[in-house]
Amino acid sequence: MTTGTTGTADKAPLFGPESQFRAFFDDPRWALAMIRATVLEAAHPQIGAALADNSTFVAHPWRRLRNTFLSMRRMFNADPAVREREAARLNRLHARMSGSDTRGRSYDAMDRAARAWVVATLYESAVTMCRLSGQPLDQDTMERMYAEYRAFLAALDGDAGELPEDLNDFWRYFDRVVEDELENTEAARIILYRLFDHLPAPALLDSAPTLWAAGRAVVGPLLGAITVASLPEPYRRRAGLPEMPGAPTLMQGAYLAAGLTRFLPEGWINAETIIETLSLSPDSDDPRARTVTALRARMKRASALLRLLTPLNGDTGPDPVPASSAAAEGQRSAEEFFRQVLDQTGDGHLDWPDLAAMARELATRLDLDEPEETRLYDAFAAWWRELQAALDTDGDGRVSADEYAAAVPSLAGPALIRVAEVLFDATDKDGSGTINADEHRALFRTAFHRDLTTTDGSYGRSAFVGDFLSFMSGRRKNTAYDPLLADA
Repeated sequence: MTTGTTGTADKAPLFGPESQFRAFFDDPRWALAMIRATVLEAAHPQIGAALADNSTFVAHPWRRLRNTFLSMRRMFNADPAVREREAARLNRLHARMSGSDTRGRSYDAMDRAARAWVVATLYESAVTMCRLSGQPLDQDTMERMYAEYRAFLAALDGDAGELPEDLNDFWRYFDRVVEDELENTEAARIILYRLFDHLPAPALLDSAPTLWAAGRAVVGPLLGAITVASLPEPYRRRAGLPEMPGAPTLMQGAYLAAGLTRFLPEGWINAETIIETLSLSPDSDDPRARTVTALRARMKRASALLRLLTPLNGDTGPDPVPASSAAAEGQRSAEEFFRQVLDQTGDGHLDWPDLAAMARELATRLDLDEPEETRLYDAFAAWWRELQAALDTDGDGRVSADEYAAAVPSLAGPALIRVAEVLFDATDKDGSGTINADEHRALFRTAFHRDLTTTDGSYGRSAFVGDFLSFMSGRRKNTAYDPLLADA
């Protein structure tokens, strides 16, 4: 593939540990750049509509972050087979996302121009983060990194033809899209003004809602202001984004401060370890769980002290549940079950994208290939048709929280039983008819739960199906399934 770069681009592989892109994985500045790039992606009408309809970034942002990070690690792996397998998975995922936006315009997640724009925002945001932090890239490095990003696009689309071959032409392409195509989409507004203000706590901090709410009340608006100030001026003007006094200085300071971490010893900051630690559940058998448990206890005490000293009137998480309620016995209310489990996209309704998101997460956990992945999606599609027929009383094609609560249905119909059976078969990799400890860990990221009755170190089909149905239809809290479908 021709990349239009200097000879510098040919001195090292475009993928693998030596790539320029991989050098940013553990760079704290990349967190700011990724938020900026995501806003620019969401401002594209096609991408914004796909995100609004299908993405779980509002209700499950930490899960989405972890899966995105894992995917990018795979896409820049030195092994071509790993990259090809991940590209095929992404293409299958995107092929299932299409529809129309609120203005009746169609969108398709496989649209080549839209996919090229996603790659373009990542590249431009990486260059911008270096410039804003006082460490601008030289021309050779920019061209080499541009070659890497074009190779990334080629791995997805078969070629990189949607991005200009020459870097100078890229900047003209980027400016044209910003000025002529980007809009103030709902998805962009959610990221800038809703996501930060209502960001749920990661698993590490879910036992300290007051402490998390206090920190979020300060950091959320600052992140929004920093992100807005870093966006291209033509887009800010066209979208009518407000400019907070002092925001450019704040933004510059944030990038400069993040850039100072380059003076830390190598290996002190590892993004993968940080993300994994934030995601650990209390019952995880990961060796890091002991440290996480100790941190949880300390933060819980700090949260209680903060609540005593400075009571908050804002959103600090769910209200305490009376001990006499069903929730005290380990059950969710219908409203809580709908919000935490069924409404995966966080739009207040249950429809096919919510169940598709469940299938997507399960397939990602198990790292499924075809045809197992399609079997899982087909089982969830059948369950959606069953739910729609039973619960959609007004015929609008989706199920509201009120429709669900009013019906208080038993969801354990034939279609849901089929979902459980297909999931069991996908988890039982060796086809032994039971799930062993390693297979259980692949799905739940922990060994057998202490409440699970096993006599031979395995998990049988009937027990698995029964537990799944109990969680999905009985709304019973289950520490194995919560991190899978309920946690943020």
